[in-house]
Amino acid sequence: MSQRILIVDDDASIRRLLAMTLAFAGFMTETAATGKEGLKKASNEHFDLILLDLGLPDISGVKFLEFYREDEQTPIIVVSAIHNNSDKIIALNAGADDYVTKPFNADELIARIKANLRRIPPTQETSHILVVGEMRMDIANRIVSIEDELIKLTPKEFKLLRVFMENQGKALTHAWLLKTIWGVGYQQETHYLRVFINQLRQKIEIDSARPKWIITETGIGYRFVG
Repeated sequence: MSQRILIVDDDASIRRLLAMTLAFAGFMTETAATGKEGLKKASNEHFDLILLDLGLPDISGVKFLEFYREDEQTPIIVVSAIHNNSDKIIALNAGADDYVTKPFNADELIARIKANLRRIPPTQETSHILVVGEMRMDIANRIVSIEDELIKLTPKEFKLLRVFMENQGKALTHAWLLKTIWGVGYQQETHYLRVFINQLRQKIEIDSARPKWIITETGIGYRFVG
Protein backbone atom coordinates (compact mmCIF):
# COMPACT_ATOMS: atom_id res chain seq x y z
CA MET A 1 0.00 0.00 0.00
CA SER A 2 1.27 3.48 -0.91
CA GLN A 3 2.34 5.68 1.98
CA ARG A 4 0.26 8.81 2.56
CA ILE A 5 1.73 12.28 2.93
CA LEU A 6 -0.05 15.44 4.06
CA ILE A 7 1.09 18.69 2.39
CA VAL A 8 0.38 21.83 4.43
CA ASP A 9 1.17 24.96 2.39
CA ASP A 10 -0.81 28.11 1.58
CA ASP A 11 0.65 28.41 -1.94
CA ALA A 12 -1.59 26.51 -4.37
CA SER A 13 1.17 26.19 -6.97
CA ILE A 14 3.54 24.65 -4.38
CA ARG A 15 0.83 22.24 -3.25
CA ARG A 16 0.28 21.11 -6.85
CA LEU A 17 4.03 20.79 -7.49
CA LEU A 18 4.57 18.77 -4.33
CA ALA A 19 1.56 16.54 -5.02
CA MET A 20 2.79 15.82 -8.57
CA THR A 21 6.36 15.18 -7.39
CA LEU A 22 5.19 12.78 -4.69
CA ALA A 23 2.70 11.01 -6.95
CA PHE A 24 5.47 10.39 -9.47
CA ALA A 25 7.51 8.82 -6.64
CA GLY A 26 4.61 6.52 -5.70
CA PHE A 27 3.14 8.37 -2.72
CA MET A 28 -0.48 9.27 -2.06
CA THR A 29 -1.12 12.85 -0.92
CA GLU A 30 -3.65 15.09 0.76
CA THR A 31 -3.30 18.87 0.92
CA ALA A 32 -4.24 21.67 3.30
CA ALA A 33 -3.99 25.43 2.66
CA THR A 34 -3.93 26.52 6.33
CA GLY A 35 -2.48 25.29 9.58
CA LYS A 36 -5.88 24.68 11.16
CA GLU A 37 -7.04 22.69 8.14
CA GLY A 38 -3.82 20.68 8.30
CA LEU A 39 -4.24 19.96 12.01
CA LYS A 40 -7.84 18.85 11.45
CA LYS A 41 -6.88 16.47 8.63
CA ALA A 42 -3.89 15.16 10.56
CA SER A 43 -6.07 14.38 13.58
CA ASN A 44 -8.85 12.72 11.58
CA GLU A 45 -6.79 10.66 9.10
CA HIS A 46 -3.63 8.57 9.13
CA PHE A 47 -0.56 10.01 7.40
CA ASP A 48 2.90 8.50 7.26
CA LEU A 49 4.60 11.90 6.97
CA ILE A 50 3.76 15.61 6.85
CA LEU A 51 5.36 18.31 4.67
CA LEU A 52 4.90 21.67 6.38
CA ASP A 53 5.43 25.28 5.31
CA LEU A 54 6.32 27.73 8.09
CA GLY A 55 4.59 30.80 6.63
CA LEU A 56 0.94 29.79 6.97
CA PRO A 57 -1.84 32.43 6.93
CA ASP A 58 -3.61 31.53 10.17
CA ILE A 59 -1.15 29.89 12.58
CA SER A 60 2.58 29.69 12.07
CA GLY A 61 4.26 26.45 11.10
CA VAL A 62 6.02 26.50 14.47
CA LYS A 63 2.65 26.66 16.27
CA PHE A 64 1.45 23.78 14.08
CA LEU A 65 4.45 21.75 15.24
CA GLU A 66 3.85 22.59 18.88
CA PHE A 67 0.14 21.73 18.73
CA TYR A 68 0.71 18.53 16.76
CA ARG A 69 3.61 17.27 18.85
CA GLU A 70 1.48 17.30 22.01
CA ASP A 71 -0.02 13.95 20.96
CA GLU A 72 1.36 12.74 17.62
CA GLN A 73 4.72 11.35 16.51
CA THR A 74 4.37 11.28 12.69
CA PRO A 75 7.59 12.51 10.97
CA ILE A 76 7.37 16.15 9.84
CA ILE A 77 9.62 17.78 7.25
CA VAL A 78 9.52 21.57 7.05
CA VAL A 79 9.62 22.85 3.45
CA SER A 80 10.22 26.59 3.67
CA ALA A 81 11.72 29.56 1.85
CA ILE A 82 13.35 30.65 5.11
CA HIS A 83 17.03 29.79 4.86
CA ASN A 84 18.71 31.03 8.06
CA ASN A 85 19.89 28.56 10.67
CA SER A 86 18.09 30.23 13.59
CA ASP A 87 14.70 29.52 12.02
CA LYS A 88 15.76 25.95 11.25
CA ILE A 89 16.75 25.45 14.89
CA ILE A 90 13.44 26.93 16.10
CA ALA A 91 11.53 24.52 13.83
CA LEU A 92 13.60 21.53 14.95
CA ASN A 93 13.12 22.49 18.58
CA ALA A 94 9.36 22.69 18.02
CA GLY A 95 9.25 19.11 16.73
CA ALA A 96 10.31 19.04 13.07
CA ASP A 97 12.37 16.03 12.00
CA ASP A 98 13.99 17.64 8.96
CA TYR A 99 14.16 20.94 7.05
CA VAL A 100 14.24 21.52 3.27
CA THR A 101 14.54 25.01 1.79
CA LYS A 102 12.59 26.32 -1.21
CA PRO A 103 13.18 26.15 -4.09
CA PHE A 104 13.79 22.47 -3.45
CA ASN A 105 15.42 19.80 -5.57
CA ALA A 106 12.83 17.08 -6.22
CA ASP A 107 15.32 14.20 -5.96
CA GLU A 108 16.72 15.53 -2.67
CA LEU A 109 13.22 15.99 -1.24
CA ILE A 110 12.19 12.44 -2.14
CA ALA A 111 15.44 11.10 -0.66
CA ARG A 112 14.79 12.96 2.59
CA ILE A 113 11.19 11.74 2.71
CA LYS A 114 12.33 8.14 2.25
CA ALA A 115 15.04 8.57 4.90
CA ASN A 116 12.46 9.83 7.40
CA LEU A 117 10.03 7.04 6.54
CA ARG A 118 12.62 4.31 6.76
CA ARG A 119 11.95 1.83 9.55
CA ILE A 120 13.59 -1.40 10.70
CA PRO A 121 11.35 -4.33 9.65
CA PRO A 122 9.07 -5.45 12.51
CA THR A 123 10.41 -9.01 12.35
CA GLN A 124 13.76 -7.70 13.60
CA GLU A 125 12.19 -5.81 16.50
CA THR A 126 10.10 -8.52 18.17
CA SER A 127 10.70 -8.54 21.95
CA HIS A 128 13.80 -6.40 21.48
CA ILE A 129 14.48 -4.69 24.82
CA LEU A 130 17.48 -2.47 25.56
CA VAL A 131 18.45 -1.80 29.17
CA VAL A 132 21.15 0.59 30.37
CA GLY A 133 21.14 1.22 34.11
CA GLU A 134 17.65 2.31 35.09
CA MET A 135 16.75 3.17 31.47
CA ARG A 136 14.67 0.67 29.49
CA MET A 137 13.73 0.81 25.80
CA ASP A 138 11.08 -1.45 24.27
CA ILE A 139 11.86 -1.12 20.56
CA ALA A 140 8.88 -3.06 19.23
CA ASN A 141 6.38 -0.91 21.17
CA ARG A 142 8.49 2.28 21.00
CA ILE A 143 8.41 2.80 24.77
CA VAL A 144 11.19 4.36 26.85
CA SER A 145 11.17 4.53 30.63
CA ILE A 146 13.55 5.58 33.40
CA GLU A 147 12.84 3.96 36.77
CA ASP A 148 9.41 3.01 35.35
CA GLU A 149 8.58 6.63 34.43
CA LEU A 150 7.57 6.84 30.75
CA ILE A 151 9.56 9.26 28.57
CA LYS A 152 7.72 10.67 25.55
CA LEU A 153 10.01 10.94 22.50
CA THR A 154 9.60 12.02 18.90
CA PRO A 155 10.64 9.49 16.21
CA LYS A 156 14.04 11.13 15.73
CA GLU A 157 14.67 11.37 19.47
CA PHE A 158 13.77 7.68 19.84
CA LYS A 159 16.08 6.69 17.00
CA LEU A 160 18.94 8.78 18.40
CA LEU A 161 18.52 7.35 21.89
CA ARG A 162 18.39 3.82 20.47
CA VAL A 163 21.69 4.36 18.65
CA PHE A 164 23.23 5.66 21.88
CA MET A 165 21.97 2.72 23.94
CA GLU A 166 23.20 0.22 21.34
CA ASN A 167 26.63 1.86 21.43
CA GLN A 168 26.94 2.45 25.17
CA GLY A 169 30.36 3.66 26.22
CA LYS A 170 31.59 4.42 22.70
CA ALA A 171 32.62 7.89 21.52
CA LEU A 172 30.35 8.55 18.52
CA THR A 173 31.46 11.28 16.12
CA HIS A 174 29.20 14.08 14.91
CA ALA A 175 29.48 12.91 11.29
CA TRP A 176 28.73 9.27 12.15
CA LEU A 177 25.67 10.18 14.21
CA LEU A 178 24.33 12.50 11.51
CA LYS A 179 24.79 9.89 8.79
CA THR A 180 23.27 7.14 10.97
CA ILE A 181 20.21 9.11 12.12
CA TRP A 182 19.48 11.32 9.11
CA GLY A 183 21.34 9.59 6.28
CA VAL A 184 24.01 10.33 3.67
CA GLY A 185 24.36 14.03 2.92
CA TYR A 186 23.64 15.25 6.46
CA GLN A 187 27.16 15.04 7.86
CA GLN A 188 27.59 18.84 7.89
CA GLU A 189 24.22 19.59 9.53
CA THR A 190 25.72 19.78 13.01
CA HIS A 191 22.95 22.11 14.25
CA TYR A 192 20.48 19.22 13.75
CA LEU A 193 22.48 17.13 16.19
CA ARG A 194 22.87 19.92 18.75
CA VAL A 195 19.10 20.52 18.77
CA PHE A 196 18.18 16.87 19.22
CA ILE A 197 20.87 16.20 21.82
CA ASN A 198 19.53 19.17 23.78
CA GLN A 199 15.95 17.88 23.44
CA LEU A 200 16.97 14.41 24.61
CA ARG A 201 18.86 15.82 27.57
CA GLN A 202 15.83 17.90 28.58
CA LYS A 203 13.76 14.71 28.67
CA ILE A 204 16.10 12.14 30.21
CA GLU A 205 18.55 14.09 32.37
CA ILE A 206 17.83 15.27 35.91
CA ASP A 207 20.01 18.31 35.17
CA SER A 208 20.53 18.85 31.43
CA ALA A 209 23.38 21.29 32.16
CA ARG A 210 25.26 18.50 33.95
CA PRO A 211 24.27 15.40 32.00
CA LYS A 212 24.60 11.90 33.40
CA TRP A 213 23.65 9.95 30.27
CA ILE A 214 24.84 11.86 27.20
CA ILE A 215 28.37 13.20 27.63
CA THR A 216 29.95 15.67 25.21
CA GLU A 217 33.30 14.59 23.80
CA THR A 218 34.78 17.97 22.85
CA GLY A 219 35.81 18.15 19.21
CA ILE A 220 34.62 14.57 18.59
CA GLY A 221 30.96 13.99 19.34
CA TYR A 222 29.06 12.32 22.19
CA ARG A 223 29.27 9.29 24.46
CA PHE A 224 26.32 7.51 26.15
CA VAL A 225 27.49 6.26 29.52
CA GLY A 226 24.44 5.42 31.66
